[in-house]
Amino acid sequence: MARSVTWTEGAADEFDAAASYIAQASRVYASSFAHEIRLASESLREFAERGRLVPEVEDPTVREIFVRKYRMVYRVVGDRVWILALIHGHRDFMTAWRQQGRGVKSAE
Repeated sequence: MARSVTWTEGAADEFDAAASYIAQASRVYASSFAHEIRLASESLREFAERGRLVPEVEDPTVREIFVRKYRMVYRVVGDRVWILALIHGHRDFMTAWRQQGRGVKSAE
């Protein structure tokens, strides 16, 4: 079943910030990173259940996949996938998660 994939504003901002930061060192690497993130998010159209449940979040609809050093956190609701966050693996997950006030409301 093909689902639609939607990035929340907070997740899109995190994506832009990560790509901009990487571009300071290498535009080529930043372009490659952005391409890989986009491919991963689009793969969720067909394979949304492939991600693991997020251990820090007690919600069976919230999953994540790993792309390079980033955790792409998303929620599956019916025929929609909401990208909720793109968090670097070295960041404290719960601090990053709370900064955007994430939870059920961010995907509605």
